[in-house]
Amino acid sequence: MNKYVALCAVGAERILGNEIKQLGYKLAGNAPGRVCFLGDSDALYRTNLCLRTSDRVYILMAEYTASNFDDLFDGCYDANWQDFFFKDSRVVVDKVRIHKSRINSEHTVQSMIQKAVYKKLGDIWRMTNFPETGERSDIRIYIEENNVMVLLDTSGEALHKRGYRTDGGVAPLRETTAAILLQEMLWRRKIPLHDPFCGSGTIVTEATLYAYNVAPGLGRHFAFENLAIFNQQRFVEIKKEEAAKIRTDVECRITGSDIDPAAVSRAKLNAEHACVTAGRALQMIGSDMKIQRPDFIVSDFAELKAPYDDGMIITNPPYGERIGDVEQAEEIYRKMASMFEDFPGWQIGVITNQKSFQSCVGKYASALKSIKTGNLDTTLYIYK
Repeated sequence: MNKYVALCAVGAERILGNEIKQLGYKLAGNAPGRVCFLGDSDALYRTNLCLRTSDRVYILMAEYTASNFDDLFDGCYDANWQDFFFKDSRVVVDKVRIHKSRINSEHTVQSMIQKAVYKKLGDIWRMTNFPETGERSDIRIYIEENNVMVLLDTSGEALHKRGYRTDGGVAPLRETTAAILLQEMLWRRKIPLHDPFCGSGTIVTEATLYAYNVAPGLGRHFAFENLAIFNQQRFVEIKKEEAAKIRTDVECRITGSDIDPAAVSRAKLNAEHACVTAGRALQMIGSDMKIQRPDFIVSDFAELKAPYDDGMIITNPPYGERIGDVEQAEEIYRKMASMFEDFPGWQIGVITNQKSFQSCVGKYASALKSIKTGNLDTTLYIYK
């Protein structure tokens, strides 16, 4: 049994924890932006493939108390690094986070951890020089109140990079954030869903993957494939198991629109790539079935009318940060008041970092959810 640490947006720990439990793994504590859990060797593969709201998954290599650099070195040295690396692996301490600890030099921590890892490998393998010509492996360090966590990255590129988006436009929403919104809104496949500011189609595409139970990582590679513990045969078996869970027998009404024709074209292309990936996964198990593509149209949101008596809008309108300015964003928010008249009976969820949203739209949300997206502190305004 191994201990793992999954990272997520601050504010999404509960949702990620629920995902982990649904995969059958036991939670083992959390902190802002991360969730710890216990799992077998299969958890390495299944969590990277299946978690929709996690940014990365790490193996916890060591956890100990260190009040000085000797303690830091010794605790890291004790880990079984020889089980994970090859003799040509390039080991990089990519990030260090320190909070309220006697050790306070991030640069020195990086150096000491790297030395400890290579010292352990050298002692075990009787080597003094390492070529470092192989694949890179990243280590992350958390030191909080003198408690050290040494983490080995198993994901590689952040998990929001599913592999289906070739062009995100100017300010794309992260795929993991879109998945968080769907969960916060309690969206289910039987509920019609529309995004009137679809941009590159992230919310719509993530809803499609969720509705048809497509594991989001089926179309990409992971850092664990470069580790010595990697079992390719077992990984392929798990991918086939996840492919067999894809639902092709359900009908969903998932749509998006945008006033920008180029954005709609991007959204269609990205959604198509995601659906093609699902099709290829099905081919792994000998199925020629396909999942239904979502629909996109070019339209100003103010011209839209509800096509059904009930449904859900989840959207990410311009913030005024990377697209336009705050005044332009607030003008859009004021116009968005028409959605409540044009979509009566629909639940509406809007994510933005502008605190003036409620006053601009003229309605106060029934619930607010704080979510940190990248470097932005955003709020999901939920209207039921």
